Amino acid sequence: MSALLELDGVTKTFSTGGLFDRTKVHAVKGVSFALDDAIPEVFTIVGESGSGKTTIARMVLGNETPTTGSIRFLGEDLTRIRSRAARLRFMARVQPIFQNPFEAFNPLKRVDGYLIATARHFAGARRGAPAQAAADAALRKVGLSFEEVTRRFPHELSGGQLQRVAIARALIPQPALLVADEPVSMVDASLRMSIVNLFKTLRDELGVSIIYITHDLATAYYISDRIIVMERGAVVEGGDARSVLDDPQHPYTRRLKASVLSAEPPGSAGARLAGPSLESQAPEARPTPSRGTT
Repeated sequence: MSALLELDGVTKTFSTGGLFDRTKVHAVKGVSFALDDAIPEVFTIVGESGSGKTTIARMVLGNETPTTGSIRFLGEDLTRIRSRAARLRFMARVQPIFQNPFEAFNPLKRVDGYLIATARHFAGARRGAPAQAAADAALRKVGLSFEEVTRRFPHELSGGQLQRVAIARALIPQPALLVADEPVSMVDASLRMSIVNLFKTLRDELGVSIIYITHDLATAYYISDRIIVMERGAVVEGGDARSVLDDPQHPYTRRLKASVLSAEPPGSAGARLAGPSLESQAPEARPTPSRGTT
């Protein structure tokens, strides 16, 4: 296959402590996987806090450098991206979506200013109407419009609205890959599934691949094409998402599945998704070809 993104034996080690009591922390240990350039998918990384999943996201985004191993995007080693122009081209193709939308926006800056700046710097739109049109087109893909958010500060929008604005901002450069780190954990439970469904729409209608990072097996079961499960920096299980979560083989994955409890009213859609079985209760995901995880 032609790889959109390829991680090959990636490790990340941090040093902590002082001069005489220095300790090494192995945050990521020999992780390998690849995303096919021709088949958009939701590739999910599941694990508890400290499992290394956010460190992987930071390395994929180029914010951390692997200690060993390599990360290639469309065949280019990320460590070789040095010039500002090359960095901007990469950032336009690989966009982040963060956990807390209220931390992703300066509370003293209007939301539309972020959208206009992204349209100008990453999509090449001219100042004024062209930049506004690019922002409006992206907003409409997430169910909003430029008119709804113009001249509004972050606190004037709900958490769900602001997260959709963050997603729209990421879509303006027409990226090939979104890296979404716990994107629904700070969103009200009543709006969580709307964001998750939006990711499925972006995959199916825009052909965008998504690395979805979460500790939530219920949304992972619903949204994912493939999945890897991480424990203490290492991948302990991976493959087709429903196969892994319907019949987990590793004890850690079994413990994660057994710990899933529903916070939704009995009989609700959320309760069915978050039930301990996770099986046939979730709406059907898009069928995908069989693809292994390396």
